[in-house]
Amino acid sequence: MTTLASLTPAPGARRRKRRLGLGEGSGHGQTSTRGQKGQRSRSGDGKLVGFEGGQTPILRRVPKRGFSNAAFRKEYQTVSLAAVSRVFESQREVTIDALRIHGLAKGPRPVKILGPGRLAKAYKIFAHAFSASAADAIKKAGGEPVVVGTAAAS
Repeated sequence: MTTLASLTPAPGARRRKRRLGLGEGSGHGQTSTRGQKGQRSRSGDGKLVGFEGGQTPILRRVPKRGFSNAAFRKEYQTVSLAAVSRVFESQREVTIDALRIHGLAKGPRPVKILGPGRLAKAYKIFAHAFSASAADAIKKAGGEPVVVGTAAAS
């Protein structure tokens, strides 16, 4: 029977490590398989990724184009009105802390309320942002959408 402890690699599958610089008798003495002279034979040899032998690298030859707004984008975690009405049946005010306590929002990221779902009663909902449809639905139900400051302030 084969067990994990009895497994071994197939014969010839693993080679011994080359032991460099251990004298002529080792077969890898003197220049230690690095050849004669030159940059690659010296200690500390190494060129940066993209080095092209002194020629201007491709990354510097190709012009830059475009602009990315990713560094300035605001990422919200979203909560639907359906989830709010399901979780907060007995309450009139819904704060960001209450959303976090009930697991609808997690962490420090700002919260945005989205429109899918209906509200059966009036809620005063505090969030960092509201979609237009969510704000309309809250107002139609007799509630009030309240925009609070940034995530750091809450």
